[in-house]
Amino acid sequence: MKKKFGGLARRMSTQFVAFSCGNYFPFLRWVDVVTGLMGSLKESFNEFDSFLERVIEEHKKAAESNDQDHEQADKDFVDILLRLQKDGMLDVELTQENIKAILVSRIEVIDIDQMDYFKCVIKETLRLHPPAVLIPRATSKNSVKLGGYDIPPNTNVHINAWAIQRDPKLWDRPEEFIPERFENNPVDFRGQEFHLIPFGGGRRGCPGSTFGLFAIEYMLSNLLYWFDWKLPENGANVEDMDMTEAFAIAVHKKIPLTVDHAICVTELGEDVEEMVEEIRDCFENGGDEVGLGEMFTMSNHIGSKRALG
Repeated sequence: MKKKFGGLARRMSTQFVAFSCGNYFPFLRWVDVVTGLMGSLKESFNEFDSFLERVIEEHKKAAESNDQDHEQADKDFVDILLRLQKDGMLDVELTQENIKAILVSRIEVIDIDQMDYFKCVIKETLRLHPPAVLIPRATSKNSVKLGGYDIPPNTNVHINAWAIQRDPKLWDRPEEFIPERFENNPVDFRGQEFHLIPFGGGRRGCPGSTFGLFAIEYMLSNLLYWFDWKLPENGANVEDMDMTEAFAIAVHKKIPLTVDHAICVTELGEDVEEMVEEIRDCFENGGDEVGLGEMFTMSNHIGSKRALG
């Protein structure tokens, strides 16, 4: 099953980046039909739909067989949805199509905008570990006096962003990871507050900072949404983790972080009613806006054990 899913994900991720005349020139949409692009996309979507059907059917058969191993195992999200469908615990009908839509839903931009603490975590991470430790700049055509030093015109200087963002004169307990310091704090990455400059500042700040930050938020939020992460079961713990940095074009961990992951599962228990309310709100307030996301494009890049730099 996993092998089939991986092959399908790789094929679809390749198809999504293929050149489509219809995307740029709608009147030439017929070209995509002639080249076979539309046909291959429809075939892949149908195959993916069949894959979801097979996943649901396998869970149904396991539940109906009263298999003791299945009963003792952790119930994943598919089992929960099927139980809700069978018991009629929702005020709205939970159809097979609804279940498939929920299975491939993902974190969207509108969701990230509401994750205030998540954004604080990213800010604190970039404060402690800026991607560029030293930011090269050149002085103006006029000599300046700064900090008691005379700096000639057109001098190449390097701004130590790492030191600034750990300066005890600017930050309380600067060596500690405290995301809460950014709660109700207007400081951002725009470069106007020059004690937080992971992307530089002023008119020469990184032009790709907005896109880079969005990529971090989108990727990390979906990884946390879809997987349970933990350190390998070899005695490793968070306190002993080596955070030594290696310097290149962008800073990264000297020793790659190796973690185990598993698809997020939820055990049926006392929190079922709370879960039911969340799903009910999803259908009653979101309606058919439950999106069919491309979760598989992410899964294509994740192995059974992943080393994250």
